[in-house]
Amino acid sequence: MTFDIVLVLLVLLVSVVLFVAELISVELVALLAMVVLVVSGIITPQQGLNGFSNEATVTIAAMFILSAGLFRTGAVNIVGDLMARLGKRSFWLSLAAFMLVSGIVSAFINNTAVVAIFLPVALSAAQSMKVSPSKILMPLSYASIFGGCCTLVGTSTNIIVSSIAKQEIGRSLGMFEFTPVGLFIFAAGMLYMMLIGVRLIPERRPAGDLFQSFGSSDYITEIVFPKGSSYIHKHYAEIDIISDSDAEIIELLRKDRVMRVHPQTRVEDGDILRIRCSPAMINSIRDKNGIMLRPEFKLADNSEPINEDKVLVEAVVAPYSILEGRSLKDINFKERFRAIVLALRHRGTLIKTKLGRTILRSGDALLIQVPRQDVQALRENNAFVVVSETGLPSFRKSRVIPALMIIISVVSVAAFEILPISIAAIIGSMLMVFTGCISLEDAYRAIEWEVVILLAGTLSLGVALEASGAAALLAGYLQNSLGEWGPVALLAVLYIVTLVLTEAMSNNATAALVTPIAIVSARALDLSPMPFLMAVALAASLAFMSPIGYQTHLMVYTPGRYRFIDFVKVGTPLNLLFWILSVLLIPIFFPFR
Repeated sequence: MTFDIVLVLLVLLVSVVLFVAELISVELVALLAMVVLVVSGIITPQQGLNGFSNEATVTIAAMFILSAGLFRTGAVNIVGDLMARLGKRSFWLSLAAFMLVSGIVSAFINNTAVVAIFLPVALSAAQSMKVSPSKILMPLSYASIFGGCCTLVGTSTNIIVSSIAKQEIGRSLGMFEFTPVGLFIFAAGMLYMMLIGVRLIPERRPAGDLFQSFGSSDYITEIVFPKGSSYIHKHYAEIDIISDSDAEIIELLRKDRVMRVHPQTRVEDGDILRIRCSPAMINSIRDKNGIMLRPEFKLADNSEPINEDKVLVEAVVAPYSILEGRSLKDINFKERFRAIVLALRHRGTLIKTKLGRTILRSGDALLIQVPRQDVQALRENNAFVVVSETGLPSFRKSRVIPALMIIISVVSVAAFEILPISIAAIIGSMLMVFTGCISLEDAYRAIEWEVVILLAGTLSLGVALEASGAAALLAGYLQNSLGEWGPVALLAVLYIVTLVLTEAMSNNATAALVTPIAIVSARALDLSPMPFLMAVALAASLAFMSPIGYQTHLMVYTPGRYRFIDFVKVGTPLNLLFWILSVLLIPIFFPFR
């Protein structure tokens, strides 16, 4: 046990704790770990920065652009419309279609994009069938992960494991090398969800309009300033009922016109001020002289306009969104998006007051009032996944065929090893821009830079584990602990360790940390590293018992009104099933010797 090993293990432990606790952003944790390792001399500056040019980092960045290009063309609109029609006929037929199609598509594009595409369709289908969306959204998220395990590009963890394997053993994983085991996983997961899993999911979100779902109607009211009011001609900034409370102005109605309120706007006879506030504040307003409350005011769902040019939509904060870790006030939400947030579901809790100060997280759902002409811009913004609108966005329908051909070409070129997957993905990304499937600006925005930075920093930690001898120490401990149980036991333990870490923190970070240990363990026992690499890749993706185990779970968590225990109940048997299947199947397709 050298000083270098102790320091690396300490950095690893602190990083894992910070990843789980989310006290600071995960990408910043990864960068801090890299800096400590470089400054301490355990790895060289070049080794620390190599993560940014690593094949996995470059490939994942390019795959974000490819997925966004396909998304921007509306290439899956036809499939989405078909599933919406199926939803009107049979719940079970619709559920099977959602899972099958999302799984197949996720094998070739980013599964976060797949879930973003199908979320509005699933909610619409649930409303048509008069069933709770919770019965469809969790299976949708799970199926996208099943399919992602079937190919190299299906999930970023597969790309990471393949890249580290090429670095350490001189051999990367093929495009369809995951397919034999992946198809068994896909089939078993589908059967489990159809026969058992769906029945374990409670009906968390009732069928009904958005406003009823958020329970916000009691918190929106209208103040009228009648003729002769003491507030007439005062600036709105001087009105005590606003300045002395947490009430927030939504809009001003003056002579049948909707106006925005500025601090220097003066009160006029007959002004109607629409505000959001607490029930206690409403009671306080009733006691004020010079103002009055209009009769009970109810906002309509987006099927009926709030007024002639406003609609109500529900949007989920996307993974790695610009909103994540910031409050509505911090980003000046009203000005940036020309929209008002009426209510917020934050980590399963409904928040209707002091919204501007609440720190947003991936998966939070916002109830937004937006001008009708701005809804499309809101849907196109990758900060959100708008889930309240029926149907799918279609942005560049004329580019559907080029986008599909580019995706097929990238997969084919990589599968036949004509070009490395990184080069094929970069060329494909360029073609997406050149053919007009996606603009250059949208391509830059499509890259989830937080993932890229997280991966680059974490890869340096993986390098340090091996360079310092910490990976060999951990591998030796595993070997001695398992004794004569053999390679199957090592495979099972590596799978469980990876799975536990993935449930608690980033799946990409887990893959980057555990893969070097898996390779060193295989070398110590004079075994092929391939079965252990497959175990790490699968376990780092197949995480189902926690909503934070995978990005797609967070996307459906709030729209489905799930609780943490729902994922535990449905996901625990599924995790055990896949663990057993993987331990049995991997040695068949990837022998130990």
